[in-house]
Amino acid sequence: MNMSPQTRMNALLTKLLLLSCVPGLALAQNVQSDSTQFEETIRSKSDAVDASVIDSGDLARRNDLVAVQRNLRLMYPKTRFGMISATPLPGIYEAEMGRNVAFVEESGRYFIFGRMFDMEKQEDITSGAAAAQPASPAVDFASLPLQHAIKSVHGQGRRALVVFSDPDCPYCKKLEQELAKVDDVTVYTFLMPLEQLHPDSRAKADAVWCSKDRSAAWSALMLDGKVPKKTKGCEAPHEAVLPLAEKLGVSGTPFLVAGDGRTMPGAAAAARISTWLDAVMKPVEANVQGGTQ
Repeated sequence: MNMSPQTRMNALLTKLLLLSCVPGLALAQNVQSDSTQFEETIRSKSDAVDASVIDSGDLARRNDLVAVQRNLRLMYPKTRFGMISATPLPGIYEAEMGRNVAFVEESGRYFIFGRMFDMEKQEDITSGAAAAQPASPAVDFASLPLQHAIKSVHGQGRRALVVFSDPDCPYCKKLEQELAKVDDVTVYTFLMPLEQLHPDSRAKADAVWCSKDRSAAWSALMLDGKVPKKTKGCEAPHEAVLPLAEKLGVSGTPFLVAGDGRTMPGAAAAARISTWLDAVMKPVEANVQGGTQ
């Protein structure tokens, strides 16, 4: 551990930007703003280092973990720390604090709050991912203006899924590859071009929306890179979709909403999506109008 804490933190930020692909996803929060919440919900713990919170490994690795835990306890005596473990990023450790998860360097001065993703495996590798993930407010699925979405039916389409997607988002394209493997689902895609990141995305969204077969045009673009011809004087319903995304707190793509209102940010593997949808299976109502011409 020869690098200074500031150098490690700069390296961490760079690596996290590569590992996490959800544009606009907050990778950091101010530690001070969360400290009050921690003090209200977590009691003081000043006992000796508990071996149960230390991952097994060689002696040097164990000593590093002990040093991290000692520093955290000294600096934040009112915070009850749970599991402290190494991450795939050298010199960076994950610390659980109740339902909160932070990534820290050895000194304990710098915290990053959020999730860590292995984008090659399309997995959330944050320890205790399900338990530590704060519950997102449920979306009122029935109130969503599905007439402004592209409707694609896979198999019988009995499960419902909404996706906010950007035509030029690389991880939206990865998601579409996985969604193609998910059966028995009706997918409603809201086109959400992030022009700050992808200057050509709005024009592509317009071209898809104005196609005769929107679902086919969307699949051809995302899976095969085929951009449909733009129809003069026709645009996608950006004035409806962008305010909707803002209202729901969708700041990046892709973003998924299940039929019962649960949400999932980011891309995921087909099997995980299918299992997630099955958690509460909600058939698509017969009178729901999609965005297919």
